[in-house]
Amino acid sequence: MGSTSDKAAGLANQAVGKAKEGVGKAVGNDRLRAEGAAQEAKGKVQKAVGDAKSAVKDATNKTAAAINKNL
Repeated sequence: MGSTSDKAAGLANQAVGKAKEGVGKAVGNDRLRAEGAAQEAKGKVQKAVGDAKSAVKDATNKTAAAINKNL
């Protein structure tokens, strides 16, 4: 996956996880609450991966631009 799709999937998982967790709390369902918390955590990791990929891509592009400028 690219950085944008990782970020989007991460944000989606965070939102769905937060909703599941909220519903689980509201109805007293510990399993649903735990699933929501796990999905939210997964989303945070996915978003962090996307952010890291984006940072690497930006650094690579800046380095390439600097090298091309010096040629």
